[in-house]
Amino acid sequence: MDVLPHHYSVTVDANPDNNLQVSAAHLPAMEIAAPTQFDGPGDRWSPEELLLAAAANCYVLSFRTVAGIARLEWDAIQCTTEGTLDKVDRNMQFTEILTRVSLTIADESARAKATTLLEKAEKICIVSNSLTAVKKLEIQIATRA
Repeated sequence: MDVLPHHYSVTVDANPDNNLQVSAAHLPAMEIAAPTQFDGPGDRWSPEELLLAAAANCYVLSFRTVAGIARLEWDAIQCTTEGTLDKVDRNMQFTEILTRVSLTIADESARAKATTLLEKAEKICIVSNSLTAVKKLEIQIATRA
């Protein structure tokens, strides 16, 4: 890992009549639009969905890190993140973020260790640690069939 602090930069380009174009110097551009709830077209990623995607991706990458350090054998992980957007003191914000994670492990004897590592991944996720919403985690663990 690079020495902290790390710095990240993205650029958004738009005009009054088009979708947004978000880019970073080392990445391809993506089209962004408002979600349907805000009269957007619904056929592009929205800032709200990107925020939840960032939280879900950060969670899975955090899990990979702690599972690797702990030498947990696992086969697959799926993370679904849902957010509730509401008004708080006349401002709209995400009030709750629910992370549902399903993990497949090699052996039943690793269930307790896997649960501990899934919980630890939530605690160290940089993105969700940066958010004020209430965070909830639901864990489902299956063993290899």
